[in-house]
Amino acid sequence: MRIGVIGTGRIGTLHARTLSRHRDVGSLILTDAEPARARALAHRLGETAAPGMDEIFAWGVDAVVITTSTSAHAELIGRAARAGLPVFCEKPVALDLAGTLQAIREVEAAGTVLQMGFQRRFDAGYTGAREAVRSGRLGRLHTVRATTGETEPPPAGYLAQSGGLYRDTLIHDFDILRWVTGREVVDVYAAGSDAGPAVFREAGDVDTGAVLLTLDDGTLATVTATRLSGAGYDVRMELAGERDQIAVGLDDRTPIASTEPTGPPPADKPWTGFPERFGPAYEAELIAFVEVVRGERANPCDGREALRALRIAEACELSRRERRPVRPAELAGGADAAFD
Repeated sequence: MRIGVIGTGRIGTLHARTLSRHRDVGSLILTDAEPARARALAHRLGETAAPGMDEIFAWGVDAVVITTSTSAHAELIGRAARAGLPVFCEKPVALDLAGTLQAIREVEAAGTVLQMGFQRRFDAGYTGAREAVRSGRLGRLHTVRATTGETEPPPAGYLAQSGGLYRDTLIHDFDILRWVTGREVVDVYAAGSDAGPAVFREAGDVDTGAVLLTLDDGTLATVTATRLSGAGYDVRMELAGERDQIAVGLDDRTPIASTEPTGPPPADKPWTGFPERFGPAYEAELIAFVEVVRGERANPCDGREALRALRIAEACELSRRERRPVRPAELAGGADAAFD
């Protein structure tokens, strides 16, 4: 199998390394907006670098992995679909609902595959939480608390193109909330703060956000995120039911300290970032993609799943701006609602 990797930044490099050592992947073709970066990675991995995206399609590949900036995702997904190629794409499909819907329509019209990169679905902790909820171990679930803390602000150029905290960071929490609980979000109320570094205000973004979400069975969830977690990279979820409660992401590297005299000590080596915290999950999702391409398993996370997570993020942005509760269904009228 020959796979084209479009984008060789941090995530693209991680995915290329996983694929390069996979027994069912014979070779890779790598390309990037900065050709020198693709050439350097290809040299390190013993793979081939292409001068541009056109060569990925012209030289012939069996599948495509897209890890470019978000603004290019939808166009590349459509191009791959028209070429009849399966696609793995990092989230989101696009920065708006219209672009997301169009890309998904192209994939479905072509009868190809689009697997989205929501890696938390492949993390052992979240998988265990899903099993606990579905087995009834917790009893009736009444409260979910999720948080994501990134250690430092992204570059200003990235912020301007990221879509903001809700679409870029919290979208992972929205997806995993749906996946773990098996429920849909029917109502959100979001707030955000830009009181930190000026780079967020200049980008029209917030550095810290909080959301109260109501699920379709009445479960209440709170989701918070910040890009200023000085203690370390922090991703957790707590689920409380009438019988029991559990936590994801609570271990000896969780960057939180207890003030209780008998509490656990601070982490000696807190998580530094998402590649380290979710390394096994990133590898597992690419192994799953190879299996999907080979026809050995069903798609674990298609474009419609990404659409639902984005709709929640869009509802949060509207709620923050207008300071009111928003139902995600407000953002999908007519044909879009029928499509979803």
